[in-house]
Amino acid sequence: MARSSLYQQVAAELRKAIYAGALGPGDQIPTEAELMEAHRVSRNTVRLALGELENEGLILRMRRRGTFVRERRPLLLRPQHELLPLRTGEPRSDAFVHAVTSEGREAGQDIEVAIVEPPEDVATRLALADRALAVVRRRLRYVDGQPYNTNDSYFPYVIVADSEIARPGDIRRGGNRVLEELGHPQVRVVDDISARMPTPDEASRLQIEPGTPVVVYVRVGYDPEDVPVRVAVSVLPADKHLIRYELEAR
Repeated sequence: MARSSLYQQVAAELRKAIYAGALGPGDQIPTEAELMEAHRVSRNTVRLALGELENEGLILRMRRRGTFVRERRPLLLRPQHELLPLRTGEPRSDAFVHAVTSEGREAGQDIEVAIVEPPEDVATRLALADRALAVVRRRLRYVDGQPYNTNDSYFPYVIVADSEIARPGDIRRGGNRVLEELGHPQVRVVDDISARMPTPDEASRLQIEPGTPVVVYVRVGYDPEDVPVRVAVSVLPADKHLIRYELEAR
């Protein structure tokens, strides 16, 4: 049997044990010596198998401690809920905070606000003229004290210059509600979702383990005049998020 087939077989059996729950989050993987004996393979074959699982984000190898199944508790995001009208008496809250607290978890975020010439792709999505300015609210967001994702929301400066959106600090009811109050409710959104490996800065800020990709989620919101009024760019580590869309046939 080819060496590649051997290490893939070892990886497949460990992967099955993880997904079946036989090896749960935080459990220690058998040692290299134990895996060598159990599968009658070489140390190099075992290391190739473990390397494959590490690249998939399933295990974490810790020097002098061993190899462990990674903790995986993804945050469930429902993008279609962001613009739903509130039920009577329901308090207005930020969509991310609502998603986290509805799971009984603790939300937090660091916020930076700046007036910028946005990146070209954002300026194009906002249909801005050359060198036109935007207000960006950059957020590093936490769940239970751990960095979970980043969200950079861009708004045309001419629309939000005198509003809370352009000032530092949290907006408890969310920037979308402020846009409504300014006469620019978002009645249509376009979502683009792609995947890639994180940049070194993203990996550092979000404490992303080696081999873990990120999902880049870009949402453009349009007002009743079909003018783009918000571009939100979220970077979501793939092992920490589940995006769920619910669509109804009409």
